[in-house]
Amino acid sequence: MGLCSWIVFGFIVGLLARAIMPGEQKMGLIRTTLLGVGGAFVGGFLAALIRGGNWKSPSPAGFIGALLGAVVLLWLSELIAPSRRR
Repeated sequence: MGLCSWIVFGFIVGLLARAIMPGEQKMGLIRTTLLGVGGAFVGGFLAALIRGGNWKSPSPAGFIGALLGAVVLLWLSELIAPSRRR
């Protein structure tokens, strides 16, 4: 995948992850895209752990793995730094 494809893929996955998670996430365009791209790598890492592959060099996951990875990242970010409500 080229750089532009990664950006578009990350944005779509990040938007879907934000739609799945309950509550309001205050993220802009760039953080949403980074969430999706990071989710692809987290999904690849988790897939490598589950199937017993080489976890030291995970490959990027497919769409479902990227979405699950992005949801995990979003959940972890809410645990670490919960959003403040007024």
